Amino acid sequence: VQLQASGGGLAQAGGSLRLSCVASGRTNWRFGWFRQAPGKERKFVAGITWNLGTTSYADSVKGRFTISRDKSKNTVDLQMNSLEPEDTAVYYCVADRGSDTWPYSGKGTLVTVSS
Repeated sequence: VQLQASGGGLAQAGGSLRLSCVASGRTNWRFGWFRQAPGKERKFVAGITWNLGTTSYADSVKGRFTISRDKSKNTVDLQMNSLEPEDTAVYYCVADRGSDTWPYSGKGTLVTVSS
């Protein structure tokens, strides 16, 4: 599977951004987003199953971020609302075949939230 993310940029605190990931190749997997802030380890943000659309979120983004997938376009999007400076990070689109190790990752896209 190949993953290509886009949509990062600069936003003010309280604002919104939408990330999009095009997934080519096998799509009957789980997809998600991780993020890595400067000097910190990469962390899970949100995930979604391709078939049923079942979602999961990190506690830090629940109620603010929404992950979705579009089967007709083979895309996985992350709508980010009520952004906080702590959301500043490089965001990675990832995929997993059920191992929960998320071994497949595209290039990251930078999100910067100013206070």
